[in-house]
Amino acid sequence: MKRTYQPNNHRRSKKMGFFARNKSGVVARRRRKGRKVLSR
Repeated sequence: MKRTYQPNNHRRSKKMGFFARNKSGVVARRRRKGRKVLSR
C-alpha cells in the first residue's frame, strides 16, 4: 500500500523556499524590521 504524503522537495522549495519568499517580499519586510533570522 502506498503512503499518502510523498513530499516533493523541489516543488516545496519553489513555493515556500527562501527565494520564493524573497520574490513575494516577505524576506525584505523582515529585513527592514531588523530580524536576526530571516528564514530557517
